[in-house]
Amino acid sequence: MIPAMKLPFKRTKQGITLDVKVEPRSSQKCVAGVMDNTIIKVKLTAPPVSGSANEQLIEVIAEELGVKKSQVSVIRGHSSKRKIVAVTGIEAT
Repeated sequence: MIPAMKLPFKRTKQGITLDVKVEPRSSQKCVAGVMDNTIIKVKLTAPPVSGSANEQLIEVIAEELGVKKSQVSVIRGHSSKRKIVAVTGIEAT
């Protein structure tokens, strides 16, 4: 887990990946917790239309981890509530 947030992740050669479940059209945007000790639940105010929810997810993850938005990308599940998010250039301990 990443020490500052206690979020579950997997190491990769470039950084880490996160298993995320999004809740679009929520009343707030935040990391809402961890489900089953492996999936990060993220609430988003954006609707799941034209990639706006994915863009907001990238913002939320970047803020939470203290990295630039350019270091965060959705690599799987672009049109699904379950996504795999990659974060490059981060050292997890």
